[in-house]
Amino acid sequence: MRITLISVSSKQPDWVRNGYDEYARRLRGSVTLNLIEISLPKRTRSSVIERLIAAEGERMLAAVPAGAHVVALDESGRSWRTAELAQRLKAWIGLGAPVALLVGGPDGLARECLDRANERWSLSPLTLPHGLVRIVVAEALYRADSVLRGHPYHRE
Repeated sequence: MRITLISVSSKQPDWVRNGYDEYARRLRGSVTLNLIEISLPKRTRSSVIERLIAAEGERMLAAVPAGAHVVALDESGRSWRTAELAQRLKAWIGLGAPVALLVGGPDGLARECLDRANERWSLSPLTLPHGLVRIVVAEALYRADSVLRGHPYHRE
């Protein structure tokens, strides 16, 4: 199963790319993780935030693979323990469709993205920097996959 992480953000530092790449690389075989970066539109004092969010959302939705099960990463979503995420991952695999994970820009996801989502996932009640979100998502998916495969990476 192919999971696509679609993220709106500016250029990330090396530590973010390295952290994300490490866990995405480990997810090979039945589950793969790919990143699509949507460049962050420049924000100025005269920018209309609603227009920027709408433009970001339009570009994100255009990047969603056809027939994908869409999961919006949003503070209003459900938080899952590792075992619950493993069960979600198992369910996603059972769908036989690609999965798209949407991470909005600094002002959140467009309403159209939230409306398109089949479910919402909250990583934390904290606000996390976008680079860290990538790493946390990649590691969490790798950990959930290791639970499903009975790999010793995850220990409770």
